[in-house]
Amino acid sequence: MSRSSVLLQQVLEASNGLYPRKAAVIYADETYTYADLDDSSSRLASGLQACGLQRQERVVLCLGNRVETICAFWGVLKAGGVVVNVGLETHAEGLDYIVRDAEASVLITTSEKFASLSVDTPSLPYLRTIVLLDGEADSALTRTFEGVLMQGNGAPVPCGTLDLDLAAIIYTSGSTGEPKGVMLTHRNMLAALSSLHTYLGYNDSDHVLCSLPLSFDYGLYQMIMALSAGATLVLEKEFTWPIFLIKKIRQYQITVIPFVPTMLMLLHEYASKRNASFEHVRMVTNTGAALKPPHIAQMKALFPQAQIFSMYGLTECKRCTYLPPEDIDSKPGSVGIAIPNTELWLIDEHGQRIDQAHQVGQLVIRGATVMAGYWRNPQATAKKLKPGPYPGESVLHTGDYCHLDEDGYLYFEGRMDHVIKSRGMKVSPAEVEDFFYAMAGIDAAAVVGVEDAAAGEGLWAFVTLSQGVTLSAEQLLERCRAGLEPHKVPLAISIELTLPRTANGKFDLKQLQHTARSAQLAAAG
Repeated sequence: MSRSSVLLQQVLEASNGLYPRKAAVIYADETYTYADLDDSSSRLASGLQACGLQRQERVVLCLGNRVETICAFWGVLKAGGVVVNVGLETHAEGLDYIVRDAEASVLITTSEKFASLSVDTPSLPYLRTIVLLDGEADSALTRTFEGVLMQGNGAPVPCGTLDLDLAAIIYTSGSTGEPKGVMLTHRNMLAALSSLHTYLGYNDSDHVLCSLPLSFDYGLYQMIMALSAGATLVLEKEFTWPIFLIKKIRQYQITVIPFVPTMLMLLHEYASKRNASFEHVRMVTNTGAALKPPHIAQMKALFPQAQIFSMYGLTECKRCTYLPPEDIDSKPGSVGIAIPNTELWLIDEHGQRIDQAHQVGQLVIRGATVMAGYWRNPQATAKKLKPGPYPGESVLHTGDYCHLDEDGYLYFEGRMDHVIKSRGMKVSPAEVEDFFYAMAGIDAAAVVGVEDAAAGEGLWAFVTLSQGVTLSAEQLLERCRAGLEPHKVPLAISIELTLPRTANGKFDLKQLQHTARSAQLAAAG
């Protein structure tokens, strides 16, 4: 990463200056050099400007994990636009909402996805251009991707972008209400990139495997980090099958692998049956929540030479903490310490700072990575961004409950909007999930809330068992009754082969809650 970069796209230009003939991206077994990527993104930028794209106008990408998504990401930035990258699996209604909410000027997608939308209606006055990756341009609005590449002169016109201008809007999953657009400036994203490099240290000899969605900030930053370091990104489809991951890890001598726990469990189950391990992997990372002991054991078995980084963050500030690899065994359950150039503390329900170890409070983040706000949503922004300790600054009130130990290491307790009030007492699902993970033979656990006549709201637990383990739901309930306070004991436990997950690899709590309610009604009925 060039120290002189003030705009995000300059990190790609700097890497091309150093490594023009080096492999930047490998996708579908095709290799694209840094020169290829820099040239194609510049031609796309010029073509978008020829289509009328103006500084800070939003461009929605809906292409999935493919090299064209990477080209478009950098091309939109070079043209002075704002990237809004949406997962290809997004339902038509969701994509339609984002295109409208972002007031997008350009949509870049596939012909199949476009056919499912209503985005060519007169109710979208901002949308001027639709770029189709495949198919024909059959209306005044539509262009082909290749056509836009050829339309420009290869050199985008400088448009005066500043580092405080928006680079991207990342829409959250919308677990409560409509998705919100997290606004990230060039300065935000460069600050995150610098901090991540400080402790992860990607380098130009790394081969980074990415099967995480590029629409998910964890996947997006794998691409940005790899290309800013002169590394090679091996891009795969989102959450591809373990047999294909194993093949890619071996074929391209992968050195860095980012994981979410559900992806890790699938790979471990498949590899352990074949006694497979990967000594050439030097680093594995995880984010979202603390690694549970079973996940750590799985990582060590699969990657015996790798450093393990457990990390935690939110889209609103990219990353909050990381657990240094040397602490992975001595600080079980911790999500670590603040990332470089970031400060954190906890506050109580009155907004007062908590100085006592092990007291639970809301996590507050201060640093250059904190978002600019939610797009067109000042009410939601005001709930998250509040005045900081110094004049003129805002800090992020995360909405996450955590505690700090005597050494200042952070432990995640749960989200404020996920707290369940069982028998009049507040319960964090994460606390009950941790109880399950501490049991031998439990691979995965997720807890949701359901209505209950006696408790007001009760807990319903879903678990998967390790291979060869035979435990009944009643046996697990007995352990819960013996080890948990009464208001934390689930109403029921469902033992499943697998747990549903979202496109980002997290457990699909909405689907699990629907399943629990259906089972509850069936039992009553």
